[in-house]
Amino acid sequence: MAYNSIQNYSNVYNYYMTTYAPKSSTPYDTHKKSELRSIYNSIVKMNKEAPIYIIDKSKESCAFAVGMKESARELKNTIASLGNLDEDEMLNKKAAYSSNENIASASYIGMLADGVNLPAMEVEVRSLATPQVNMGNYLPSDEPVNFPASTYSFDISIDDLNYEFQFSMKPEDANKDIQERLSRLINSANIGITAQVVINEENCSGMRLESAATGLKNDEQQIFYISDHRTSKDSGTVDYFGLDYVALPASNAQYLINGEERTSTSNTLTIGRMYEVTLNGVSSEEGETTSIGLKTDVESLAENINTLVNGYNSFLHSAAEYSDKHPKSNRLVQELGSISRYYAPGLTSAGLNLNLDGTLEVDSEAVQKTATGSDARKAFSSIMDFTHSLVRKSNQISLDPMNYVNNIVVAYKNPGKNFATPYITSAYSGMMFNSYC
Repeated sequence: MAYNSIQNYSNVYNYYMTTYAPKSSTPYDTHKKSELRSIYNSIVKMNKEAPIYIIDKSKESCAFAVGMKESARELKNTIASLGNLDEDEMLNKKAAYSSNENIASASYIGMLADGVNLPAMEVEVRSLATPQVNMGNYLPSDEPVNFPASTYSFDISIDDLNYEFQFSMKPEDANKDIQERLSRLINSANIGITAQVVINEENCSGMRLESAATGLKNDEQQIFYISDHRTSKDSGTVDYFGLDYVALPASNAQYLINGEERTSTSNTLTIGRMYEVTLNGVSSEEGETTSIGLKTDVESLAENINTLVNGYNSFLHSAAEYSDKHPKSNRLVQELGSISRYYAPGLTSAGLNLNLDGTLEVDSEAVQKTATGSDARKAFSSIMDFTHSLVRKSNQISLDPMNYVNNIVVAYKNPGKNFATPYITSAYSGMMFNSYC
């Protein structure tokens, strides 16, 4: 078992996030004090008039509430990433291109003033950043372990943190059984290392450990260390299974930007606070480069609309997935359908077609034709209004995902003559800790 008291509380939230909902961290998850104050006031106002109900505390309800809240956050962040949530900047984000995405892909993350041109740059990749890989000893899979029955442990050091893993061993346990048990322990601990059991042609099994991180900083020799010299239980398993053998050491990426040599511990890097570049492969020959620059305004707008549609369709599918076990989730699907149908005529004229299942489909030729027209801003006004409605709906869902759970209403409050009940939101918060602590 892994012990790390520092991360116990954050693991509670990460457990639900990795199990039930997509987890991402973006600059749009940070907020000003005024924004947090506005959210607080909205919660107080909402709870003041909220009815009293019996909460459905099933695991399915927990998954639905957490999943919908985070899916709504993902949708709002997707819209915010396309320029801003302000009307003048929405969907106006410039898009980057790469002439050879086999070498590197790019996205634009800067803030370029109108009328300012950003020159293209040439990127050549000589080597990619690689993770650390430890390869254990190959042992006969079905033979019993050569250890007496006892409790053993070993330590893994990674990111300046130490984790201790404890496990029991019986004389009848086979080598492969213990290796699979240790792999499950390490993977479930979620410490940035992936473990698996590899079997060779001679039916011998060994453990393969790979770090999620890549590259080495100046003062680092390895990304992670494994030992049992100072562990709390019996030792000897690290040498027996060969867990500390570094088969492939981590290495940094080496690349050139406009002929200037650079290195990075990661294959994803920021260039000039303007581009986020992901190195995908090594140049096939010396001097082979990929050009990275900005797309035209028409191309950028078309890409932004495609991203918006993909985000909307993804959110719609996430809500529909719960319809079998959570019939009330159909209400959310119907509300989203009402929004898209209301704006359907304007969306169609701009190049977005509404399908029978409620999803949207982009007609790229129609979008580009509209974008190059004499009054493109007016033609895209329906898309802007539709996007604003999605932002409002995502805010509503984020504030009160329990509104779509199968709760039983007990009583309605007397409108206008109630006090704020801030503890109602603790019902949602408690779901993160229920059945976990």
